[in-house]
Amino acid sequence: MSEDEAAEDGAEEPEPVDLEAIREALEAFEGDVDSLEEDLDAADTEDDLDDVEADLEAFRDDLEEIEIPEPPEPDEDEEDDEEEKITPEEELQDRYDDIESDLSDLESDLEDQRGPYGEDVVGEIDDASGTITSTRWTEEGDDELIDVVDAFLEETNDLLDTSLTIVEDGDDVPAQLEETLGEAATAVEDADLDADDDAETIAAFLEATDDLETGIDESTAWSDLKVREQMRREGFYDVLEHVKDFPPEWHALKVHEKRGNVDMILLALETFDSDFMEEHCLDALERMGPEEAIEPMIQKANRRDTTAMSILGKIGDDDGEVVDTLLDYVDSNPTLQQPAFRALGEVGAEDAVQPIANQLVDEEPDVRSSAARALGLIGDTRAIDPLEDILAEDDEDRVRASAAWALNQIGTEDALEIVAEYGDDRAYLVQAEAEKATLEPAA
Repeated sequence: MSEDEAAEDGAEEPEPVDLEAIREALEAFEGDVDSLEEDLDAADTEDDLDDVEADLEAFRDDLEEIEIPEPPEPDEDEEDDEEEKITPEEELQDRYDDIESDLSDLESDLEDQRGPYGEDVVGEIDDASGTITSTRWTEEGDDELIDVVDAFLEETNDLLDTSLTIVEDGDDVPAQLEETLGEAATAVEDADLDADDDAETIAAFLEATDDLETGIDESTAWSDLKVREQMRREGFYDVLEHVKDFPPEWHALKVHEKRGNVDMILLALETFDSDFMEEHCLDALERMGPEEAIEPMIQKANRRDTTAMSILGKIGDDDGEVVDTLLDYVDSNPTLQQPAFRALGEVGAEDAVQPIANQLVDEEPDVRSSAARALGLIGDTRAIDPLEDILAEDDEDRVRASAAWALNQIGTEDALEIVAEYGDDRAYLVQAEAEKATLEPAA
C-alpha cells in the first residue's frame, strides 16, 4: 500500500449531518412565521411596525444559518427506478424554501402597511405642479386650472388651518399656480405630519391631491383644441347636455360605454392623443368585450400591447387572425407570454394546445403555471398527459397546483381520476384540487 493510500485510509470521515435536528429547527421556524404574521396583523403604529421589522430581520439572520446538505448521489439501482423519490435532504430544502418565501411575503406586507407619509402628499403636489408648467393651456384651460387649484387650497386651509390663496403675480397663469402649489407643499412640510398621529389628515390630503390631478387632466390644453373640434363634429359630445359645464372627454366616454356605443369608444381611442384617454378607452373595451373591437385590438396586440391581448380574450372570438396574433407571443418573454396564454385560454383556441404545452418545461415557474391554467381554460383532452406529468414531476408546488386546477377544468373522468390521487399531497393547494376532483361529476 502506498503512503498516499494509507493517508487516505487514515483520513477522518466527515461527521454526519443531523437531519432530524434540521427538521426540528425548521418546524420551529414555521411556528415563528405564524407568530410574526400575527404580530404584523396586530401592528397599529409605525413603532409597532419597526418592532416587527426588527423581528423579521433577526428571523432572516437565524434562518440563513441553516444549511441544508446536498442529497447523496443515487446509486445505479435508484437511477434505473422510474419513480423519482424525494430524498430527506430535498424535503428539508422544500420546507426551507417555503419558509423563506413566507418571510419574503411578510417583508412585502410590512412595507405595504407603512405610511402614507407627509412627504407622499408633497410629492403628489409637486407632480401636479409639474404637469401644469409642462403643458400649454388654452384660455379656457387657464380658468379651469385656477378653479381646480383654488378648490385644493380651500381643502388645504381646512386641514392645516392656513390661509393660502392663489398667487397673482404677472399674467402667466401656470407660473402663478406653480408658485401657489409650491407654497402649499411648504405648508405641508412645515406641518410635519406624523404617519400615526395624523393619519386621517394625510389620507384626506391624498384624496385632495387625487382631485387636483383629475381636475388638471380634465382642463383644456392647447393641444386638445383640434381634436375636440373633430370629435364634436363626429357627435362624440352629443351625449352631454351641457358640454361647457363638464370636462367632456372622460365623462362622454363613460356615457358611451353605458349606452353600448362601441363605435364612439373606438373613435376616441383612434383620435385622442392622450395616454389618459387611451387607458380609459381600453378599460371600457375590456369591460364590454365587443366584436367590433377585434381588428383594432389585433393591430395593437401586434405592437406588443398586453391590454389589447386581454381584450381579445374577453371578446372570446377564436377566429384564425386572433389566434395567430396571440400565438406569436407564446414563445416570447414572460411579460408577453402570460397575457397571451390567458387570452388563448379564454377564447378556447384548440390550435394553441401544443404550443402552450411546449411551455410547460420553461425555466420560469410563473410561465409554467400560466401555461397550465391556459390549457385548463381551453379544455382540450390532449393536454391531460402533459398536465399529468407536471403534476407528478414539477419542482414548484404552485405549478403543480395549476396543473391540478387545469385537469379539474378539463373535467373528463380520466382527468379527475388523476387529480383525485393527490389527496394526501405535500401541498395544500394540490390537496384542495384533489378534493374538488372527487366531488366533480365527469364531463
